[in-house]
Amino acid sequence: MVPLKVLTLVVAGPTQPSVLVLQPVEDSPAGKSRIIPIWVGPTEAAQIGMALEHVKLERPMTHDLFLDALTNLDARIDSVVIYQARGQVFFSHLILSQAGRLISLDARPSDAVSLALRQDAPLYIEEAVLDSASFPFLFRGEQQTEAELAEFKTFLDHISPEDFGGIEGL
Repeated sequence: MVPLKVLTLVVAGPTQPSVLVLQPVEDSPAGKSRIIPIWVGPTEAAQIGMALEHVKLERPMTHDLFLDALTNLDARIDSVVIYQARGQVFFSHLILSQAGRLISLDARPSDAVSLALRQDAPLYIEEAVLDSASFPFLFRGEQQTEAELAEFKTFLDHISPEDFGGIEGL
């Protein structure tokens, strides 16, 4: 199994899917890595975003309630394992630890990751799934200059839907 980290969460509008982008923790040679994009709905994206930002609401959300139940049962999240991908659909196990035993629950990766982030539990992916479902990712790290960032911001400020043409069937 390969350890993962959350690279980013790209939040779209309320009617568009968002993307949770995971990346292997391992150091990447020469600015190259692989990413695993997982499409999530707006509610799931909000839950993951709150977990990433350590947001605590006055009243518990569903994930908070689940974690409170685990705590009261002397259990905690041990890890998350993404074990399969079929097309763009990923499958994961939420591994719980209670009284020295491990309990594996089938879970959507979005829910499992959201829960794991709240308890600082590690994320893993099976090597075969990483090989078949990941995409190459090239990055330059901290070498981006202010000029490049300004140029990109200008591009974003002037882009419009017409720049991409129409999509047939819509």
